[in-house]
Amino acid sequence: MEKAIFGAGCFWGVEEAFRKVKGVKETTVGYMGGTLEDPTYEDVCTNTTGHAEVVQIVYDPKQVSYEELLNKFWEIHDPTQVNRQGFDVGSQYKSIIFYHNEEQKRIAEKSKHALEKSGKYSKPIATEITEVKTFYKAEEYHQKYFLKNKRVG
Repeated sequence: MEKAIFGAGCFWGVEEAFRKVKGVKETTVGYMGGTLEDPTYEDVCTNTTGHAEVVQIVYDPKQVSYEELLNKFWEIHDPTQVNRQGFDVGSQYKSIIFYHNEEQKRIAEKSKHALEKSGKYSKPIATEITEVKTFYKAEEYHQKYFLKNKRVG
């Protein structure tokens, strides 16, 4: 099993999108990239911690590749928006890829470059690509939120 971590707006919808991908074995929502240790949702929502809402994905690379996960990442949000997705505004909603190793970094950068060159967007891609930091699991009520609340993602 391998891990991937993405931030693409509110983690509820991001988790739901990846939870449905064949080969994804586990999803966990949380916070990453900021300065405050063990942040809460309320802390992150202040826009002062630097954390992004992220989804940590455990996947079987024999069933789904990192490239395929990146394709899903690009598909489910607008990577040209800075610190927002739709009506959700704040630094916690940034578009960000956290890589675990140099291979993931290389693949993510190549994927971002290909999207930039594709002409799909008229604005520049704002997605950050940065090394994994400490992952802080979000509160239990955020985990599999749409599944628990019988909503369709």
